[in-house]
Amino acid sequence: MRGLNRALYQAAMGAALAVGGPVLLTRRGRHYLETLPGRLGRAPAAPAELGAGGLWLHAVSVGEVSVAATIVRALPAELPLVVTTVTPTGQARARAIFAERAAVAYLPFDLGFAVRRFFDRFRPAALVLVEGDYWPLVLAEARRRGLPVAVVNGRVGNRSFGRMRRFAPLARRLLAGVDLYGVQDAEDRRRLAALGVPKERVRVTGNLKFEAAEPPLDPALAARVRELAAGRPIVLAGSTMPGEEEKVLAAFERAGGGGRALLVLAPRHPERWDEVDALLAAWARERGGAHLRRRRLPADLPTQPVSVLLLDSLGELAGLYRLAAAAFIGGTLVATGGHNPLEPARFGVPLAVGPSLHNFRDVAERFDRAGAWRRVADAAELGEVWRGWLDDPVEAERQGHRGRALVQANRGALARTLELLAPVLATLPPGPESA
Repeated sequence: MRGLNRALYQAAMGAALAVGGPVLLTRRGRHYLETLPGRLGRAPAAPAELGAGGLWLHAVSVGEVSVAATIVRALPAELPLVVTTVTPTGQARARAIFAERAAVAYLPFDLGFAVRRFFDRFRPAALVLVEGDYWPLVLAEARRRGLPVAVVNGRVGNRSFGRMRRFAPLARRLLAGVDLYGVQDAEDRRRLAALGVPKERVRVTGNLKFEAAEPPLDPALAARVRELAAGRPIVLAGSTMPGEEEKVLAAFERAGGGGRALLVLAPRHPERWDEVDALLAAWARERGGAHLRRRRLPADLPTQPVSVLLLDSLGELAGLYRLAAAAFIGGTLVATGGHNPLEPARFGVPLAVGPSLHNFRDVAERFDRAGAWRRVADAAELGEVWRGWLDDPVEAERQGHRGRALVQANRGALARTLELLAPVLATLPPGPESA
């Protein structure tokens, strides 16, 4: 990035932070205020020495962190690693997964001083971006310091592609900062080519989310949830978005409500937990039932049977899917593009999804072709589908089996990704144990 353009970009970024920062802190302050030092390149990582001089993996949020974990499992144990995220939920997940294996930090704001601090602190030798997330100054600094840069599990969604095409010259310069692209499907490769990325830099490696390790489930939590269910089947609505919880509750009532099943409701964003709790309290009062927050477990159970458990915790949703008799993938009954359906599918849980799935275009097409889920248009259809599975567990098992078979049949992306990364990994210095 040249001098004048760099100055203009930093001025625009600084102005955006000055205007948007107070709004963000007002709405989500308790989740973001403590992250500011890290985003300015200052906060200590835990433990920092594990990341110095090695591979930098950048993963925006929870889903990308899981992909990063899949790659890390296949890397030499002595290789120094630093993992960055953008969201607090991603940060919490990264710290839980990587523990003492990697340094974990926030991606610095794309401001020159913050980016330089980060590079000086960790001295990365190579950068791997999980699924993308391109920041001009980060890429420019990586280029200035001679780092090879690769994208793994890359995708170019409908919205991203539309925005980049409108600003094609800028997008071309930005994407030129990446040496190698491993993308999920041929459509992603075609879109990168349309944006000016040379074809020889792009390889279709498949979707690493099919390769994720089985998520753990705390036995104590599993026992508590089963106790709450009291013999009823468990219906799980995961990663719900604003405006969607009301639809899920309407569907739950249509399926028989708390007299028929226990609903586990998991909002996508932690800052909405209190808001959703208030919604559930009002809903339960109207129906003479009860709801409970995960954070109150273990606790004395309410005198009334619990109809809904609010999962106000991080990192537990993926493992809890294995208890579900039926599930719904959030972000699909509102126009936000959906979330990862592979976590419940791997356990053979029958899945329902709404129409909004543009964030998972390739996966959605595979599920559609295999009949591996049920598409619903609204809350009424979701309720009928759930009711049908509760009425006919054999059919529910058949539906879930199609999803599990699809996950198993689409493995292989990890081997192709490691092949793509081989020239990047070959440039890295040996770790302390092998030096």
